[in-house]
Amino acid sequence: MRRLVKHPVGLAAAALVVALLLLAVVGPPLFGGRADAIHPDRINQGAGGAHWSGTDALGRDLLARTLVATRLTLGLAFLATLIGTCGGVLLGALPSLLPRRAGRLVVAAVDLLVAFPALLLAMFTAVVTGLGARGAVLGIGVALAPTFARLTHTLTASVAGADYIAAARMLQVPRRRILTRHILPNIAEPLILNTAQAMGGALLGLSAMSFLGMGVQAPSYDWGRLLNEAFGHVYVTPAVVVAPALAVALAGLGFMLLGDAFAKAAAGAAAPAGRPVPPAVPPARDTPDPDAVLEVRDLTVAFPGGVTPVRGVSLTVRAGEIVGLVGESGSGKSMTAAAIGQIVPYPGLTASARTALCGVDLDSRTPAERRALLGSSLAMVFQDPTAALNPALRIGGQLAEVATLHDGATAAEARARAVERLGRVHIKEPAQVVRQYPHELSGGMRQRAVIAMGLMGTPRLIIADEPTTALDVTVQREVLRVLREVVDDSRAGALFISHDIAVVSELCDRVAVMYAGRVVEELPADALRRARHPYTRALIGSLPDMGTDRALPLATIPGRQPSPADVGDGCPFADRCSSAGERCTSLPLLTARGAGHQVACWEA
Repeated sequence: MRRLVKHPVGLAAAALVVALLLLAVVGPPLFGGRADAIHPDRINQGAGGAHWSGTDALGRDLLARTLVATRLTLGLAFLATLIGTCGGVLLGALPSLLPRRAGRLVVAAVDLLVAFPALLLAMFTAVVTGLGARGAVLGIGVALAPTFARLTHTLTASVAGADYIAAARMLQVPRRRILTRHILPNIAEPLILNTAQAMGGALLGLSAMSFLGMGVQAPSYDWGRLLNEAFGHVYVTPAVVVAPALAVALAGLGFMLLGDAFAKAAAGAAAPAGRPVPPAVPPARDTPDPDAVLEVRDLTVAFPGGVTPVRGVSLTVRAGEIVGLVGESGSGKSMTAAAIGQIVPYPGLTASARTALCGVDLDSRTPAERRALLGSSLAMVFQDPTAALNPALRIGGQLAEVATLHDGATAAEARARAVERLGRVHIKEPAQVVRQYPHELSGGMRQRAVIAMGLMGTPRLIIADEPTTALDVTVQREVLRVLREVVDDSRAGALFISHDIAVVSELCDRVAVMYAGRVVEELPADALRRARHPYTRALIGSLPDMGTDRALPLATIPGRQPSPADVGDGCPFADRCSSAGERCTSLPLLTARGAGHQVACWEA
């Protein structure tokens, strides 16, 4: 609610809706007498001092009638929205309750209804059920239901694949109970937020039905009925349509903007004043490294609600060097990579004392200059190559886009470069592969194609975010070998992100260990067995080797990593550390423990 208040459009929409609701309550008793008073001597008069919006065919004040009609108009719109919401949710949830074939028929019926014009569907329903307020309400409710059904089905499908749903099905929990207990509570928020916008649509639809003579009938009247009665005199006294038309426009706009503002507030996407502000970082005091292709100092990433997945991270990657960034899932590795590449999802904010790429301070450059530098000097290799490649485009076209966009190459030059780069990452018959679609390649070939895409320019820094997680051991080794060769041949630096410390120790030159958004230890890869931080030692100890006693359970780290919103002021690993002492209630900083070795631990 605070985000909504700070959002000017949301505040204005909320004020307008509250004013309409108050008017619906007090309008009939305050203005009812004037709205019903017949004056034969004032028939069809234009706007004047006594009647600001003119009079109707019986001399009744149109402004007063518009104010009184607020109650009936909003009441009917609420009933139509309720029918549409409840009916749509039930219809959208049916496929998860019915057998697969019957569920598909329901989905097909919903798709057909969504494709049918809503107003025509409402008019058809009103004709079948009978003209009047009841028929109009049912018609608009039926017209709204397919949209809610489509939304409910989409949200249900997105939740249905969750592990807790699979566990409930394994336990033979009835489908109806899975729907009511596990699915609907998790999709309720977007449905509720969509209801406010649906209210605006219902109000406009009901007014249109009454204007066409298919809605509210005399002697009752709503805004659409008032427009219908006044339309015959619009060319003689245009003012007679101003009050009801303005009421319809403002009310519809108010509810729609309120629904939009609620959705943005719930997603944390309010105005800049309501967005999170990362902690202030001090200016960098150390001297820039002339050999570094990447230099980051005190990098912080923050999201709404106090969620801070990256906290004061400092990294340096030099030319020809591979630096491993290792840690459990949720430690902030991928978000650090996103912050370096400046692709942190909205509404996250980043701050740093210095972020330099190839010696250029990114914070001192304009957005266009930053995009040009990142596009030509930074290559990103993501974990899932299937998601990184567009399934509708051929491999060659996707690779060529990099060269044509950033280097100004012609189509022929870009295609030739794509074939050369694919061959460089050991893809057989690259001239044929450029004509294929991503689904025609194996997982290992897709990952190598993504690496080749990064090499289409002249990257000085390669960020590989867990590029081998989804690959089998043989293909994984091939991809790692390709990455090592690319770094050695191009003298680019690489930041290799993984949760597998064994892979990191084999591939990388230096290793930075992250925990709860912070780097807790940094050391040469060949010195991992001499790690001093308890978390690093625990990661190494959890790896089985040829000397591991198979009769004993595998070593594990007790407890769990705190979420980005629950990290305290002390050492975040203290709750899981057997060596924790009194000093661990305060945060340890990275301190030198030897050449190229830094540790953030009081007991190390």
